[in-house]
Amino acid sequence: MARPAPENLLSVLPKELSAALFAAARRQHLKADQTLFTAGDPGDGCYRVETGVLKVTVVSGAGRERILAILGPGALVGELAMIDAQPRSASVVAARDSEVSYISRRTFEAVAEAHPEVYRHIVSLLVRRLRDTNSVVTAMTFLSLKGRVAYALLSLADAFGQDVGSGRILVRQKITQTDLAAMTGIARENVSRILNDWIRDKRVSRLSGYYCLEDRAAIKHEAEM
Repeated sequence: MARPAPENLLSVLPKELSAALFAAARRQHLKADQTLFTAGDPGDGCYRVETGVLKVTVVSGAGRERILAILGPGALVGELAMIDAQPRSASVVAARDSEVSYISRRTFEAVAEAHPEVYRHIVSLLVRRLRDTNSVVTAMTFLSLKGRVAYALLSLADAFGQDVGSGRILVRQKITQTDLAAMTGIARENVSRILNDWIRDKRVSRLSGYYCLEDRAAIKHEAEM
C-alpha cells in the first residue's frame, strides 16, 4: 500500500535550515516517464519536487511493479541517502513533466556541521515514518480488496484533494487504474470492478480524467472494515 505524500525532512525542519540546505540547489527538468534514479544507484544526494509528480516504485523479481509513494510539489525524495550513503532502495520516475532541485550529501553534511540540531529533526522524521509504515502494514494485512482501494483513494485525497463543495473531494492528480493496482498490490481487474461498483453507487465519480470522492464517509467506512 502506498502513502502518496509521506512526511519528509522539509516538513520537520525550521525554515532557516530548509533554506540553508537548498541555497545552492541545482535544478533538473524531467519529462513524463523519465527516470530520476533507479534502485541500486549510488545514494549521493536528494531531490525536492518543485513542480509535477514523481512515483516511487519497486519491481519484484517477476517484474511486477509496486508504487510506494506518489509525491507532489514540496516533497523530498532520496533524503535518507544523505545520511547513510547507501544505494537507492527504490526507483523514482516522473509521472508527468516535472522539475526537481538537487542537493548533494556533501552539502547536507556541511549544513549539519554548522547546525547539528538538524539530526534531532531527522530522528523525529524517522519516528513518524515508522508509525506511518506500521499503518500501511496493518492496512495491507487486514483490509479487504475494497478496503485497500479505499485506503489508497483516501491517501490520494489527503495529499492532492480539493474540496469542490457538498463534501466532494476531487483528487487533483490523474491516477490510472494501473496506478491504483500498483499502489494496493491487487490486480487491475479487481480495481476496475471495485471502482465501477462505487461509481454506480455514486460514491466515486470521474471528472475529466480525475477521480472525485462523492461520498468520502462511505469510502472511509470501507477502509475501516
